[in-house]
Amino acid sequence: MSENSNGEHLRFYVIIPAHNEEGFIGQTLDSLLNQQQLIPHKIIVVDDNSQDNTAAVVDSYCQNHDFIQLVKNTSSEKHLPGSKVVQAFYKGMDQLDNNFDVICKFDADLIFPSNYFKVLNRAFSTNRKLGMAGGFCYIKNNDKWVLENLTDKTHIRGALKAYRKQCFEDIDGLKIAMGWDTVDELLARYHGWKVETFPELKVKHLRATGESYREQNKFIFGEALYSLRYGFFITFIAAAKMAWLKKDFSSFKEYMKGYFLGKRKKIPFLVSKEEGKWIKKYRWKNMFKKIFQ
Repeated sequence: MSENSNGEHLRFYVIIPAHNEEGFIGQTLDSLLNQQQLIPHKIIVVDDNSQDNTAAVVDSYCQNHDFIQLVKNTSSEKHLPGSKVVQAFYKGMDQLDNNFDVICKFDADLIFPSNYFKVLNRAFSTNRKLGMAGGFCYIKNNDKWVLENLTDKTHIRGALKAYRKQCFEDIDGLKIAMGWDTVDELLARYHGWKVETFPELKVKHLRATGESYREQNKFIFGEALYSLRYGFFITFIAAAKMAWLKKDFSSFKEYMKGYFLGKRKKIPFLVSKEEGKWIKKYRWKNMFKKIFQ
């Protein structure tokens, strides 16, 4: 049970989409079971068409913990960035009641520090405008755990999202598309919610982001930027920044190709015109703020 200094209890539900994670999912579940103050009230692991022993590993935990549940999902074997993992997430949500305060979407290859839910519980309890929260991912490099520096420190990685229920409802849940883990934060802020990251929450990421990243996904990333209604100039800056962070400068060209491909195909936007206008204004404001700091 979770409790802050004011004695308030929050109910955390966790959904973990998993695909071929037999080597990692046990460590993730162990870290959730070994929390100082809170063991999540419910944990749903969605085995998304795994070809290994992921289901068997999770089932062994289900036998000993009635709040852990395994859901099997048969999806396409085709790698579909963003949409595949969100579809699996919703398979998990189908198994849950609505009696939660915070819903979490976690990856299946993470080790959470023992104070993770203690800190989140305190944050959500004391700040009623906090809509989303999360820690930081660290990867192992030469026997040292170093920050997986792929995004701004104000951004919550898609691997470890936690949403207050009302915020989750206000943003209409997660978008089944690449870019879901960016548009969720933008829409949360659009609706007046705070989004906060906690540097002290250092989460070990056992499999670095991008290890299974395919070349064609770079086009999809560019399409995602178009779907967010960024426009050309913000897309240009975002693509250049991502290429620089990944130390893969050739990818910039592919990102921009994807943007123009999405524009030519007229792929659906993830946000309304009004939301898009606000998002562009918000992006420009933040960029100028960083320049003149």
